[in-house]
Amino acid sequence: MGVKRMMERKSESEVSMELCSSSPPRSPTRQPLYYVQSPSNHDVDKMSSYASSPPPSPHHRYSVSSHIHHSPHSSNSLVNPSSVPWIRLHPHPHLDHDDDDDDLHNSPHNIRLYFCLFLLFIMLFTLFSLILWAVSKTYNPPLIVKNIVLKNVNVQSGNDGSGVSTYMLSLNSTVGIKYRNPASFFGVHVTSTPLLLTYYHLQLASGQIEKFYQSRKSERKLAVMVSGYQVPLYGGGSDFGNANQKNMNSFTLPLNLTFVVRSRAYILGRLVKSTFYTTITCSLTFHGNQLGTSLNLTDSCVFN
Repeated sequence: MGVKRMMERKSESEVSMELCSSSPPRSPTRQPLYYVQSPSNHDVDKMSSYASSPPPSPHHRYSVSSHIHHSPHSSNSLVNPSSVPWIRLHPHPHLDHDDDDDDLHNSPHNIRLYFCLFLLFIMLFTLFSLILWAVSKTYNPPLIVKNIVLKNVNVQSGNDGSGVSTYMLSLNSTVGIKYRNPASFFGVHVTSTPLLLTYYHLQLASGQIEKFYQSRKSERKLAVMVSGYQVPLYGGGSDFGNANQKNMNSFTLPLNLTFVVRSRAYILGRLVKSTFYTTITCSLTFHGNQLGTSLNLTDSCVFN
């Protein structure tokens, strides 16, 4: 029995060795490598047909993958993978083209819209400026020449600059002026021409108002010096006689005071400004006994 068992074990071992020698050697499994290549339009149609068909059986899937792995085209893809074109897909390519077209069509419309808004702004600003300018014209600053005081009047014989003998007059006086700005929303810059004191057409004395700024709803009083020194009278001085401090009581002198005041208001900066001109002409008759006395000119002046 022991010999028989030994013979059976030996026969089983020999059979197993023969089976092992008859089976081919098993090579290590290698998973196929795949690269994605951008398909052509024909390939896209095929892919869509494959996608609509039912998935193949596992055995069929293995056969297809094996066929792709061993095809010469796949081996070329493995050789040069950098030559495979890659496509960057946009989710909505047609929508982008539509947006670009809309932008191109809307850009002229936007330009016209901005231009119309700009013109509207210019028109409104011009209208607003005209309204301010028109309203400002109702605020012409009033000016009142209150009085004049002749402090010194002297007439004597002398020679002019060229040596001609004639009467020479020296005169000192002060003119009182009241200026008021009634405007509630702008101030004014005030200047004037020289104040001229004349005897008919002969200028005897002159003075100047210094430039000043008058704020809104305010007023001020001015005292302007008007004087002349050694003014040659020529033939016009015959009426003066020999006026001096001794015989001033018999001295009479008709005079005219003229000047122009300019008031300029900057309503909206330098863009909108309004200018007022006032021409003043005052007539008076000076008597020798009125020397140093204030002569009222409130009712003796004309304003234009």
